[in-house]
Amino acid sequence: MLRGRARWVPARWSDLPGWDADRTAELWPALLRGCERPAAGWAAACAEARRLAPVDDANARAWLQRYLQPYRVESLDGSDQGLITGYFEPLIEASRAPQGRFRVPVHGVPLDLAARKPYWTRQQLDTLPIAQASVRGRELAYLADPLDLLVLQIQGSGRLLVTEPDGSRRQVRVAFAGHNDLPYKSVGRWLIDQGELRADQASWPGIKAWAQLNPQRINELLWSNPRVVFFREEALPDPTVGPRGAQAVALTPGRSVAIDPTSIPYGTALWLDTTEPLSSTPLRRSVMAQDTGSAITGAVRVDYFWGWGDAAEQQAGRMRQPLRVWVLAPRS
Repeated sequence: MLRGRARWVPARWSDLPGWDADRTAELWPALLRGCERPAAGWAAACAEARRLAPVDDANARAWLQRYLQPYRVESLDGSDQGLITGYFEPLIEASRAPQGRFRVPVHGVPLDLAARKPYWTRQQLDTLPIAQASVRGRELAYLADPLDLLVLQIQGSGRLLVTEPDGSRRQVRVAFAGHNDLPYKSVGRWLIDQGELRADQASWPGIKAWAQLNPQRINELLWSNPRVVFFREEALPDPTVGPRGAQAVALTPGRSVAIDPTSIPYGTALWLDTTEPLSSTPLRRSVMAQDTGSAITGAVRVDYFWGWGDAAEQQAGRMRQPLRVWVLAPRS
């Protein structure tokens, strides 16, 4: 079965490595959120899923086996080998007004974004008065470190701990609202190409360490990625709920992933066969395809949502492992 850039090959449940060891009941919150906007062919399965409150992992696994059919995902050349990376929702200190060390603006959508394609590059927005004028007055908040802004833009959303003008502090979410229509370029790849880091050093912790040792080259690093993301601010009434992904449903840490939607539709259940970051420990689990990203292209390509906080940042920044994927699609 061809799906965009992918071929789906019928498989047996016994083909899925570690299938019986997953804490499958943990999938249910992500599955039900995906059913808020069900993928094509999922309406009947979602109706049944809403009627089930799994009492344990075996109960959840039995439901999946009853209503779904596994398919091995391959590229069009027949390869089932791919790549998994990780992402997270940053938590960054910010100020509502520019003051002290907080001078790096987080911009909302410029009024003329739709009229100019492509829009200004990152370097132009930092250096050209005419480009800077286009985003003046669109500042949502100010950060202390330009690398924090880059992280926010790469991850696509984040939480800001904002100091308001009256001195009060509150946590808000900034969500993806648009971009400048220019391609994403990896700053890690730029550092490798420049001979500054080896491939095994180009994790986010390694990039931050390089920046601390080379402050005079930070702009050069940032400007190597012309893509700029603009945000909208959202209230954060429940800090236990993740950001909305491209499917427009809240992401669930450890159970939501980003995919290439030309190969796998949003709202589809998947089985992952990979390892923990920097480890040979297997990471095999059921997840939901609920997001995408500019760097997530190809059939066997997944970005794994780790959640928020320091541990999520560390895991996401180090994740780059081989991957195999199975789609779990409703039985016809």
